[in-house]
Amino acid sequence: MSEERVTVRARINAPAARVFAIVSDPAGHVAIDGSGMLEPGIDAVAPTAVGDTFDMAMDRTPLNDIPGLVKYTVRNTVTVFEPGRHIEWTIGGVDSDPLGHVYGFVVTPVSDTSCDVEHYCDWSNIVPSLRAAGREWPIVPASMLEQTLVRLEAEANR
Repeated sequence: MSEERVTVRARINAPAARVFAIVSDPAGHVAIDGSGMLEPGIDAVAPTAVGDTFDMAMDRTPLNDIPGLVKYTVRNTVTVFEPGRHIEWTIGGVDSDPLGHVYGFVVTPVSDTSCDVEHYCDWSNIVPSLRAAGREWPIVPASMLEQTLVRLEAEANR
């Protein structure tokens, strides 16, 4: 496994369909993110197929990690979509302004009331021009992804 890919897994006590509905909806990401940085973009609807896009408004003020970068909107493009099971999206467009990293969720039913969830972030395909420019992002820590799964379970059981 690449050191640039972080994957966490958890069993969530909620129906798989409910969990997938949350992770495949931009508003769901706001509910489970917990950083205070995300807001759904205008007209952000849940994607239903590879190639669908959704916008997220970001506010990096809480992080104060990139000078001059505070509020912006980022386009996300779905790269994998298996209804009810797997969603992955890349940050940026596939054909324009791709950054090269992906986020994803794989949901596997265990019973009518629980499922296993794998949540990952993979930075291994950062576009060469960004690497050449020295633009390296930190790997998302596993603890952050684990907390997302904790909030996902809480949201699924609301």
